[in-house]
Amino acid sequence: MTEKLHLATQLIHEEQRFDTVGGKTIKTINPAMYTGSTVLFDNCEDLRLANAGEYPGIVYGTDRLPPQRSFEKKMEELEGSALTRAFPSGISAIINTLLTFTSSGDHVLICDNVYGPTAAFCSKILSKYDVAIDFLPPDIGSDIVQYLQPNTRLIYLESPGSNTFELQDIPAITKQATKRDIITVVDNTWATPLFLNPFALGVDIIIQSVTKYISGHSDVLLGTVSVNQRYAEEFDNFYQVMETFAPPQDCYLALRGLKTLPVRLAYHQQAALEVAQWLEQQPSVERVLHPALPSHPQHHLWQRDFSGSSGLFAFLVHKKWEGPLLPQFVDNLDLFGIGYSWGGYKSLVTIGSSNRRKQGNYANRTIIRLNIGLEDPGDLINDLKKGFMVFQ
Repeated sequence: MTEKLHLATQLIHEEQRFDTVGGKTIKTINPAMYTGSTVLFDNCEDLRLANAGEYPGIVYGTDRLPPQRSFEKKMEELEGSALTRAFPSGISAIINTLLTFTSSGDHVLICDNVYGPTAAFCSKILSKYDVAIDFLPPDIGSDIVQYLQPNTRLIYLESPGSNTFELQDIPAITKQATKRDIITVVDNTWATPLFLNPFALGVDIIIQSVTKYISGHSDVLLGTVSVNQRYAEEFDNFYQVMETFAPPQDCYLALRGLKTLPVRLAYHQQAALEVAQWLEQQPSVERVLHPALPSHPQHHLWQRDFSGSSGLFAFLVHKKWEGPLLPQFVDNLDLFGIGYSWGGYKSLVTIGSSNRRKQGNYANRTIIRLNIGLEDPGDLINDLKKGFMVFQ
């Protein structure tokens, strides 16, 4: 087959490793599962090569077993990275990235709408090692120059950001960073590689919380770091020393999730937009925070940089309704589970304040965040109607 396959087809058809039993090759649709700590060598020469760091095969259970390697290879193709490594969770991927590329005396800029544990690690742990941390406005762009210092080493972005969904002007930021040899990192979990290509916007490193859309079934904790050619060797060396391998079962499930990612994400997008547009018409709703809506403050950036939108967004009710009625609103819902995380097939809801260090548009406001799953959007809208009855 010489013609180039579409992405959905590429994700389903991959190279497979087959075992032989009784002289016959075992061919299954899904790849084989390997687990274990000890890996046996064929002879003492292989052991010698392993001790010298020259063995071409797998030397131990932490040395990226086949399910992990298969998943990383597929993610490299999807991201367009020089190197991708999997980690036991999204926050593990984030922490290892920050530890790889920062040292004592460095200055790091964190966009002030990132995943809460990312900000907590920087403020509470990384800062203890004499790494200076400053937070950026969540809608930062070319004005990032006023925050740069001579020792700025890394800029960490999340676009759109957790809970409040502001977008950064990524090309404007990477343009300034490239001039000064500053590393740029983007958490691209919301858009996935299907709807945003950060490398094309000048970003150096991409984080994915595979727990979310890539696995898609709320049964995996996994993260990936994808690195461009310039920083691939440095990151791989750090990874080998840390031996922070990913569980083979979770990598296997993530590979399974990749097969249906285009279909699932297309449905998440359509259903979420239908619910979001309906919410904009409700008298109790003050604002819907969804980048694909024309009402979003950075909608023009979404139109320019993204090719689609996912199923996660938020909204605010009018201030007079914030208070005791909001928990009642949530408790009235039957189809929306109350729980953290997102990207799975079941719709979820959380409420809380934005807790930002920079005073933004939503300071001291309560954000209602919805993960629109794979249910029928009409059923979800009817469920939300029951919730809104508390405001009548």
